[in-house]
Amino acid sequence: MGTLYYGDSGTPIGIEDRALAHLKVAVVTKLRRGESFTLSWQHTDGQPRGRSTLWIHQSIPLRFVFDDPERPELSREWIEDLMRSANSTGGIQLVPENVDTAPITGIDTQLHAEAGSG
Repeated sequence: MGTLYYGDSGTPIGIEDRALAHLKVAVVTKLRRGESFTLSWQHTDGQPRGRSTLWIHQSIPLRFVFDDPERPELSREWIEDLMRSANSTGGIQLVPENVDTAPITGIDTQLHAEAGSG
């Protein structure tokens, strides 16, 4: 289980590593373009029933922490789904992955090189 830290909130957000890796690509892409947006998700088991939304802006500190040291192969389709939702009035909706076995070539490497993070 990975963790998303946003702003000064004392509450870390637990997100499965694979989902967090895909979310990171979508979020970093939007922020590099200077675009603000919302990020919404449904609460998982063990949390109070409901959903949460964050306003994501480049001036607010953001950190992605992964439990697994290895980067997963990314699904182009899942990233495209996240980016489509990012460009809607509802912002990024953290949606489940659609099965896609074709790896993405270049996008993860390019984003990591440009962002200087892993």
